[in-house]
Amino acid sequence: MTKAELIEALSNKLPLNKADAERAINIVLDDVIAALRQGERVNISGFGTFSVSERQARTGRNPKTGESIEISASRSAKFKPGKQLKDSLNEGVSAAPASPPPAAS
Repeated sequence: MTKAELIEALSNKLPLNKADAERAINIVLDDVIAALRQGERVNISGFGTFSVSERQARTGRNPKTGESIEISASRSAKFKPGKQLKDSLNEGVSAAPASPPPAAS
């Protein structure tokens, strides 16, 4: 689902035109981004938790030339799905039966 499809779905489910639906989604996303920038966790009950992951600077290698390069420190967003989301994704999914070990020759 794209952002445009999300806007369309919201405008169809609520008495909102597309412009108002887009503004609502942008406000929510902007607030999530602002909280993550400040290093806060964003917990949406039943859906999941967004948090910030810190990566330290390190030395890497250019795969083409083999030359060492310095990779700077960075921050990244992580998402951990909540129990309700995991459960809804796994409804009706049964565990695959384990395959027997190969026969010894």
